[in-house]
Amino acid sequence: MNAQPTLICIPDISGFTQFMSDVDFELTSKVIPSLLNNIIYSNEIELKVSEIEGDAVLFYRPGELPPFDQLVSQCQYFYTAFYEQLSVLRNRYSHEDGASKIPKILGLKIILHFGEKVGLMSVGKNIKLIGEDVIVAHKFLKNNIQIDEYILISDKLMDQYKLDISDNDFHWANVNEDKIKIEHMGSMNFSYINLAPLIS
Repeated sequence: MNAQPTLICIPDISGFTQFMSDVDFELTSKVIPSLLNNIIYSNEIELKVSEIEGDAVLFYRPGELPPFDQLVSQCQYFYTAFYEQLSVLRNRYSHEDGASKIPKILGLKIILHFGEKVGLMSVGKNIKLIGEDVIVAHKFLKNNIQIDEYILISDKLMDQYKLDISDNDFHWANVNEDKIKIEHMGSMNFSYINLAPLIS
């Protein structure tokens, strides 16, 4: 098993727990798989799927990073395609109780991180990612950001591009900075950008 530099991307459905508790199981069992499939089929930059984690897709791309503008465009597309699918599902299941909650509760956040040494391990027919940065990427999901829908970009990823995130064209929203503290690893800095204005 060789460890290699790897982009980690986790689109995560926000509001998942509330949706599962508020809406009939029959409807959730149709809506959530459809949304996860939509995320997978919206991938245009050769990300590979490691696993589906209930309400999230763990993508990875070993080796050379995509150009930064392509990565941002991919995140925008994940988000706009996700909302198009929400609209489709709301209309398709409009006769079912809880259909009106589909676009009200559910949303999308996207975590972007970089690992210098990420291992790929075969388990059955699946590829599992292992390494400290895989843990960090998942820890970024547990943050104190006060909005539900955003792109979170770790400083470690931005360092690979040798770019200042504030110099990039996030014309739809402001760039904010924050950090999380991870046990045994210390503070991890990141920037985040609100996605909601893309569909407002």
